[in-house]
Amino acid sequence: MKKLIIASGLMVMISLSTYAQQGKGGEKSNPDERAKQMTERLATELELNEAQKKQVLAINMEYAKKREAEMEARKAEMEARKKERQDQEAKIQAILTEDQKAKWVELKDERKEYRKGRPGGEVHHKDEMRRKGHHDSK
Repeated sequence: MKKLIIASGLMVMISLSTYAQQGKGGEKSNPDERAKQMTERLATELELNEAQKKQVLAINMEYAKKREAEMEARKAEMEARKKERQDQEAKIQAILTEDQKAKWVELKDERKEYRKGRPGGEVHHKDEMRRKGHHDSK
């Protein structure tokens, strides 16, 4: 029984990663639907009996709801950070002259273009930006 639980856990993880990759850009299903789909897939692949199927469904429901809550928390955190950046930008713009604002917009556009060329749009090495004429305030 222990091996079955471990095997089904591994299958759930594999199924989740596959499902997550396939589901991007598509219609978002709710945690209950995802848990049911995973359970049905495992029931078919592992030939689960009804008792096992109910147990696996309960486990999948528990973790699907937990992941949904975690994703919502991350989304809320990202929104809060975005608002903070917007507030910071508004405060900085309020003290800049028109020439400084224009230069600041130009610098931001340059950095945005630079990040587009990076994998994932991220700047991995600050010294690369310095070499290209971008400076941070450290």
